[in-house]
Amino acid sequence: MSGHSKWSTIKRKKGALDAKRSKMFSRITKEIMVAVKEAGSDPEGNSRLRVAINNAKGVNMPKDNIQRAITKAEKDGANLQEMTFEGYGPEGVPIFVECLTDNNNRTVSAIRSVFTKRGGSMGTNGSLSFLFDRKGVFSILKDKVSIELDELELELIDAGAEEIEENEETFEVTCPMTEFGTMQKKLDELGIEVENASLQRIPNDYKTLEPQAALKVLRLIDEFEDNDDVQSVYHNIEMTDELLKALEEAD
Repeated sequence: MSGHSKWSTIKRKKGALDAKRSKMFSRITKEIMVAVKEAGSDPEGNSRLRVAINNAKGVNMPKDNIQRAITKAEKDGANLQEMTFEGYGPEGVPIFVECLTDNNNRTVSAIRSVFTKRGGSMGTNGSLSFLFDRKGVFSILKDKVSIELDELELELIDAGAEEIEENEETFEVTCPMTEFGTMQKKLDELGIEVENASLQRIPNDYKTLEPQAALKVLRLIDEFEDNDDVQSVYHNIEMTDELLKALEEAD
């Protein structure tokens, strides 16, 4: 396999250190509800819902929870809105926050408060657009792949894959945002079960910090992620071996 996705590595290692199951369930529930509101409750005709349900299964979310989210969206209209926030944390680290909320004022106040309290500053929407590229990222469990790896690579490149990173347990496939649906369809055609699929904001450059400075920024990010309205937080800190060691020692 060729290619190396730094961002996948960052998200995977960071994910191993946080994201309690209940928090993941909450985020996926919101995504399911927004997907239903957007295009209905039939996964066959709603690709966003199909991806959300697949992601729910990937974290062993019970079927009853998934159905309750769909039913609630149909009944209540899923009055959730997508909001994004951009700003800088300590050391000038760019931070992009994605939210789903039913109360815009509450969310704006909470996000601004975290930036201010942790020594950062909230900017205007679009101020960081040049620092992140939106990409499709697919995580595939290696033991779910039954075809030869060379053939898999050729098929995925044909579907638009830009990078294919082989890890201990997974393949991480990155593609342009415009090819997200094509990649999803290709994986379905190949009968490959995807553990997780999402559109992520990939930094086009990385910032290396001393461990203590980086930990200060990561504490800010942790506080964002503790907020129930926050779905994802992106940054461009290089997760060096030295920083990973400091994170382990800080636990």
